[in-house]
Amino acid sequence: MSVLRTKSVEQSIADTEEPEYRLKKSLSALDLTVFGIGVVIGAGIFTLTGRAAHEVAGPAIVVSFVVAAIACALAALCYAEFASTVPVSGSAYTFSYSSLGELFAWIIGWDLILEMFLGASVVAQGWSAYLGTLMEQLGMPIPAAIGYGGTVDLMAILLVLVLGGLMSFGIKESLRVNLVLVAVKLFIVLFVIVAGVLFIDPANWVPFVPEAASRESASGLSQPLLQFLSGIEPTAFGVGGIFAGAALVFFAYIGFDVVATTAEETRNPQRDMPIGIIASLAICTVLYCAVAFVVTGMVPYQDLDPAAALANAFAFHGQAWMATLISAGAVAGLTTVVLTLLIGATRIIFAMSRDALLPIGLAKVHPRFRTPWLISLVVTVIVAVVAGFTPIGLLEEMVNIGTLSAFVMVSIGVIVLRRRRPDLPRTFRVPFNPWLPGLSAAICVYLMLNLTVETWLRFLIWLAVGFVIYFAYSQKRSRIGQPGYIDPSLPHVVAHRREGEDETT
Repeated sequence: MSVLRTKSVEQSIADTEEPEYRLKKSLSALDLTVFGIGVVIGAGIFTLTGRAAHEVAGPAIVVSFVVAAIACALAALCYAEFASTVPVSGSAYTFSYSSLGELFAWIIGWDLILEMFLGASVVAQGWSAYLGTLMEQLGMPIPAAIGYGGTVDLMAILLVLVLGGLMSFGIKESLRVNLVLVAVKLFIVLFVIVAGVLFIDPANWVPFVPEAASRESASGLSQPLLQFLSGIEPTAFGVGGIFAGAALVFFAYIGFDVVATTAEETRNPQRDMPIGIIASLAICTVLYCAVAFVVTGMVPYQDLDPAAALANAFAFHGQAWMATLISAGAVAGLTTVVLTLLIGATRIIFAMSRDALLPIGLAKVHPRFRTPWLISLVVTVIVAVVAGFTPIGLLEEMVNIGTLSAFVMVSIGVIVLRRRRPDLPRTFRVPFNPWLPGLSAAICVYLMLNLTVETWLRFLIWLAVGFVIYFAYSQKRSRIGQPGYIDPSLPHVVAHRREGEDETT
């Protein structure tokens, strides 16, 4: 079936050498690690920790972070194998094209566009909110009409436009700015951890795992799909609360997959991609656990503020000045998140355009900067408009469902590609295949079921729109479906090329 045709790894790699679509290879393992940390650590470290501890897990939220990290690590291992085997822009889209087929690749690409666009817009608005808080604390409030929640969120628009221009200028230049901001963010997080240790009262960790209790549940379309289908009421605290907390804080880790979108711009992707993906996840896990350990030791979990736990934990001890420092850290942190998501969105669309599933003219690379400048312009404008004029708080879970669906496809794709192409050189392999990739897919499906019914309905509508575009436009224009397409992985093509090389020699 044409909708299940695959694009070989060899062809994907060959496409990266075409002059008009060639990106600049300039990234190292350190760049990738910083890139991953920049997108994973956002406002969640300042807010989500307290919310999960207060509502579902208590001090055992530290264990919840470890459980969530293990679940993420399984998906990260699958991404690392694919990114080192298929070092091409597009992340899960490209991986699915090589293993599961064109229709699955389109679905994942379409989902990732949703994730990156909406994620960048949501985070830009969050950045505007933190900037407003910081400026107010400094005595220079932003006018309400142009700030967060105003008629036009001008601050969010300006942020996106500045970062969009930086992104178009060059990937290495973007990551230099990212490096500085990540350094500021890490300094503040580490400072908060060290300073918080001085206010810890061990009595606040007793009991470490509070007794299980019934949890107030939502109803109708706002309830989790799992609850809607099974009628199981959610519980808080106890062992069940640890896993409920893990499902909640799992989304604090989302973003490491964006590292894979830069595979084509990495100098040594076979070695550096696995390092960048796994190292960024490991560093973020340590920081998350440390913050959770400190904040639950500073304040009894019953008294934690779900909205701004870290800042209010210091205010609880009479250190209100720390709120200003935390707001500054959040502003720096969210800047890196928006930048990384913008870069990820352009690379996804670039890969899909180069394959002609989207207009191929968009994939042109700037002759000097070697960046997909047309796509960068389109992405910047759309994200700026959405961030500046749309109240999108209700759509935040759409980011999560798009990401988790990509995790499922990548995990299954590792199993499929191992069986279809055992001959491919793999510098990194997921251990215990197919069991670990299968477990990764199962965990991600479970987490998807914990999202609300209305999120699933919006997701299905988005997929329906994607199917219409694919069958009306993309399927007919796909590069690998054209009469002149030649797959360089086929034996007769390989033999012909070898003959040509021998004659040249």
